[in-house]
Amino acid sequence: MTKSEQNLWEAFAGESQANRKYLAFAQKADREGFPQVAKLFRAAAEAETVHAHAHLRALGAVKSTAENLQEAVAGESHEFKEMYPAMIVTAKAEDNKQAERTFTYANAVEKIHAELYQKALDTLESQTAVDYFVCMTCGYTCEKEAPEKCPVCGANHRAFKQVE
Repeated sequence: MTKSEQNLWEAFAGESQANRKYLAFAQKADREGFPQVAKLFRAAAEAETVHAHAHLRALGAVKSTAENLQEAVAGESHEFKEMYPAMIVTAKAEDNKQAERTFTYANAVEKIHAELYQKALDTLESQTAVDYFVCMTCGYTCEKEAPEKCPVCGANHRAFKQVE
């Protein structure tokens, strides 16, 4: 890998993290009654997305849909098989209950994401319209309709957001 490629990957990671952080900052500003600041954070977050996507394109990292689905399955599988289990062990050893909870939720959901991506890959040529719903407490993702109770965190159906 060239130094420029390494720099592009590093820049992609930084821009992606800034996007997520600014969106969290925007939610907080909204809750605290600062809608203009929230709007600024959302605008900057959108700009960070533009940058991150440009870096990915420069890397040639966005491929065909089938290749992208394969990469997504591999990434999600790595997360629920290796990454999060190790993080859960560390959080337990450090008695960090909040970290343990967020890692445990993410671990359960990443497995579901891998399954959903694999299903999409397996049916790529015969796609049908399906609605997706995400639990805003833990990230649990499901098809068709929100369950009455989230199977991962126990939140009720009102915690689900339909993805457009």
